[in-house]
Amino acid sequence: MRLSSIVKAATATVLAVASLAAQADQLADIKKKGEIVIGVLGIDEPNSFIDPKTREFIGYEIDLAKAIAAKIGVKPVFKQIAVAARIPELQQGGVDLLAASLTHNKEREAQVDFSLTTVVTGQKALVKVASGIKNVPELAGKKVLTVKGGTQEPNTRKAVPTAEVVTFESTQQAFQALQQGKGAAFVNDEASLIAEHAKLGDKSKDYVILPQNLSVEPLAFGIKKGEAGIKAVVDDTLRGLEKSGDAEKIFLKWYGPNSSLRFPSRSFKIETDKI
Repeated sequence: MRLSSIVKAATATVLAVASLAAQADQLADIKKKGEIVIGVLGIDEPNSFIDPKTREFIGYEIDLAKAIAAKIGVKPVFKQIAVAARIPELQQGGVDLLAASLTHNKEREAQVDFSLTTVVTGQKALVKVASGIKNVPELAGKKVLTVKGGTQEPNTRKAVPTAEVVTFESTQQAFQALQQGKGAAFVNDEASLIAEHAKLGDKSKDYVILPQNLSVEPLAFGIKKGEAGIKAVVDDTLRGLEKSGDAEKIFLKWYGPNSSLRFPSRSFKIETDKI
């Protein structure tokens, strides 16, 4: 073996060892500090939002995240972050895990690792009844409002190439802009749209969610790239919840017939991290 080959082999070994050490260190550090910092949106009902009475974060992803923290044996600390800040916060170490309505897609696989799929949803458009718009193709050439940094913007452009897409820092700002007549439609995940629509109360009759999906969205927890230790414990927790039946109970609690969303049943299982 040539010297250059020996050096290359030695370097590769050192890098591999360093990589494994880094993976072990993050999980070890979480255990050492006794807490795991979890990035959440906190404004995306039913996945993560603030209880008006307790001012604490609650929701579907919050309950799953608490189960993960319990599995590790540490305290969950929830940090509210913006949609566009999710991946940078994870990459820069601002959070240890993302439970922030993060869509698992091929483009993001180069930036972060994903847990098993936690929920499958779709993106839809909300419009004013008075607009006369009945379906997604009728949004062609119109102003469509959505949040910045999520998959809503590219999915809208793909579904309606001639629409003028305007983005806002939060879904609330985009929804408010629709109410103020600043656009023809507001695009968001179906579950969130149903929740936001319901909050309109008597005014809800003036708005309608278009029946067609703009996309199908598999959501998952975001994990820092290469952190095999954390991914293993997250996935093991999710598999355990699915096997015990608790995953379905948590889903029905936040999405089911007795929730504000009134989904009749769960159409998926937590069993794959593929898209």
